[in-house]
Amino acid sequence: MIKTKRPKVEFLSPRLVDKIVDEGLALLETQGIFVENREALELLTGAGARADAASQHVWIGPGLVRDCLATTPSSVTMYDRSGGAAYRVGGDEVHFDPGSAAVTLLDHDTQEQRKAGTHDLLEFYRVVETLEHVHFQSTGLISSDVPPAVADCYRLYLGLLASVKPFVTGTFRVEGFQPMKDFLVAVRGSDEELARKPLAIFDACPSPPLKWSNLTAQSLIDSARAGIPSELISMGMTGATSLVTIAGTLVQHVAENLCGLVICQLARRGAPVIFGGSPSSFDMKKGTTPMGAVETMMIDAAYAQIGKRLKLPTHAYMALSDSKINDAQSGIETALGAALAALAGVNVISGPGMLDFESCQSLEKLCLDNEICGMAYRLAEGIAQRDEPIALEEFKSFTPGGSFLTSPHTRRWYRTEHTRPRLMDRDRYQDWVLAGRRSALDKAHQDVRERLAKYSPPPLSDGLRRELEKIMRTYAVSQGAWPLPDSQF
Repeated sequence: MIKTKRPKVEFLSPRLVDKIVDEGLALLETQGIFVENREALELLTGAGARADAASQHVWIGPGLVRDCLATTPSSVTMYDRSGGAAYRVGGDEVHFDPGSAAVTLLDHDTQEQRKAGTHDLLEFYRVVETLEHVHFQSTGLISSDVPPAVADCYRLYLGLLASVKPFVTGTFRVEGFQPMKDFLVAVRGSDEELARKPLAIFDACPSPPLKWSNLTAQSLIDSARAGIPSELISMGMTGATSLVTIAGTLVQHVAENLCGLVICQLARRGAPVIFGGSPSSFDMKKGTTPMGAVETMMIDAAYAQIGKRLKLPTHAYMALSDSKINDAQSGIETALGAALAALAGVNVISGPGMLDFESCQSLEKLCLDNEICGMAYRLAEGIAQRDEPIALEEFKSFTPGGSFLTSPHTRRWYRTEHTRPRLMDRDRYQDWVLAGRRSALDKAHQDVRERLAKYSPPPLSDGLRRELEKIMRTYAVSQGAWPLPDSQF
C-alpha cells in the first residue's frame, strides 16, 4: 500500500521561520516586554531575566526561552467530562470549537444582534453538544442577565451542566479563576486527576504590542500550577498594534507568546502551553479588524507553522466571518478559513458560529459551519489508496455500457470516501422547487430547532450536580450576585 500524503499549506520557508524566531528572541532580549503581574516578574527575575520593577519592564534572554521550550510538552491530550473520550492537541490533529466570548447573539427571527441571556447560553451549549464535527465546547457567549463579577464562571458552570465535551474558556477577573478551577476539580474528583486529564483550555491574551497584563499573566501562573493548558492568544493588528508587514507581525507574535510560555514554565515545569492567537490585518480605511481577511488567515497559518517548528501545539481563530448576517460573505470567509486552518494543521480552531469581528454568535451559522468543518476534515485526510491494485480488479468484469452503482466496491467505499452534508443543496432544480425552495439558512434554522428538540442532557450524578451548584452559589454570594437566573437544570 502507498501511504497517504496529508495535504499541507505552508507560507514560510524553513529559513524564514528560523529568522522570525531568532528576531522574536532578540526582541525579548533587547526591547523587552511589559509584565504587570508582580508574581510573574518575580518568577522571571528569579530565573535570571533582567527587570525594572518600577516600570514593570523585563528583558528575557534566548537561553531562558530555549530552556523553557525544552520542558513544554509537544502535545496535550484533552478529555471530556466523563474522562473517557480523548482528543490529542498536537502534530497535525485538527479540532474545531466555537469562537469564544461573543457579546451578542444574531436572532434569526429579527436578523438583529441582541444581548444573550441564560436561556441563550443553554441553547448554545445544547446545539454545540450535538455537532459531530465540532469537537470542543467553548464559553462562546456572555450572559447579560448576571452581574459581570460572576459572568466568567457562570458560563462555565452552565456549560458543564449541559455538555460533556472539553471546553475552551478563560477568565475576565483574577478572582474568577478559583471557582472555575473548583468546577473542574469537582468534575475530575481531585487536583491530580484534573492535571492528568485536562477538561478545559484557558485562553490568555497578551496586550499588543509587547505587554502581559496583570490578569492574563496571573491566568498563566494559575493554569500552569493546576495543570490546565494555557492557550496563548497574541492579537497584533497590522499597522496599528503590530508592524504593517505580515513577517513583522509574526516577529512580535513570537515574542509575546514566548514570554507567556516562559511564565508558564517558571510557574510549573512541564505545564501544557498552546501556541495560538487572534491577530488581524487591520483595515486602515474602516478602522476594523477583519478576521475574514485573507491576510489574517495567512498570518494565522504562518504562526501555526512557526509553532510546529518550535514543537508546540497550535491554535488559531479561523473558520469565522466579519459579515453581520449569514450571507455569501459569511460562507466564503468561513469556508476558506476552515480549509486553510485544516491544511495548515492548526490543532485548535476557534471560530464556528462567529460573525462581526468575533463579537457575535449565531446558532444557524454553527450548524452551517459544522458541515464546513466536516468538509475541512475530509480535505485534510487527502486521497488514499483503498485497494491493491487500485482499480484493475474492478474492471475485470466490467462490460461496455455498465456502471458501478451496484458494485460491492461502491458499497464498501462510498461512505468512507465521500461526505454527505445535510444542509448543502444537491437537489435537482425541480426537486428543490417542490421541496419549498429552501435556502441553506432555512435548513440551518430548522436544524437548530431539531437539534434542540432531540438534545438530551448527558448523565450527571446528583452528587456532582450539587457540588457544582454549591461552588456557583458560594462564589455568587461572595460577589453579591445571588440569586442567579434559573438555569433550567
